[in-house]
Amino acid sequence: MDTLFSPLGDQAIVIELGNKINEQTEQAVRKVSALLESRQPEWMIEFIPTFATVAVFYDPCLAAYEGVKMELESLLIHLGDDIPAESRTVEIPVCYGGEFGPDLEFVAQHNKLTPREVIDIHTSGNYSVHMIGFAPGFPFIGGMSGKIAAPRRDSPRIRIPERTVGIAGMQTGVYPIETPGGWQLIGRTPIRLFLPENDIPSLLRAGDKVIFKEISEDDYNVWEENPDAKNA
Repeated sequence: MDTLFSPLGDQAIVIELGNKINEQTEQAVRKVSALLESRQPEWMIEFIPTFATVAVFYDPCLAAYEGVKMELESLLIHLGDDIPAESRTVEIPVCYGGEFGPDLEFVAQHNKLTPREVIDIHTSGNYSVHMIGFAPGFPFIGGMSGKIAAPRRDSPRIRIPERTVGIAGMQTGVYPIETPGGWQLIGRTPIRLFLPENDIPSLLRAGDKVIFKEISEDDYNVWEENPDAKNA
């Protein structure tokens, strides 16, 4: 595996594991994350996986950049096929269209499809969570079909309700909290993705597989009454 190291400020180092977003790079990011999770160097504060890199934050009182780089290089020697790149599969129920997905019609027209066809394609995708960012628990989810890709809005919305499902380019995602945003909105899930009361506050993690499942508005309303039970 070709890796590049570069400093990120004076308390972090970035491990670059590829220059393309694909399955090979995703596997490498997950393996490095699994290795760091298992080894837990004493100088490491935390690590953050992204599309093609892992940023490792360290305590400068315990180690300097060159020492951290050398130790990471030694650790990555052990990064063979025996390091599991474990992932979970999480099902996200979604009520599409209507007030929950006001841009479903736009996405359909943009791609010369019907709203029904957009939903069918979105629920048949083979998705992976590339990274968590932008907002607490916000998953950047790749693997979406180009048949329903859509540009960001020219004018971002000031407020997007929490748990709204969106599309931007070839990616899809879910707004875990109310926030501004420019993605095209196609539906909403009744389950919470940001769980600040939990030790791990994000329902989704980098490397997770995601399945979107269509539900009716009635099912949405029933489900929303007790979202915590579904997140347990």
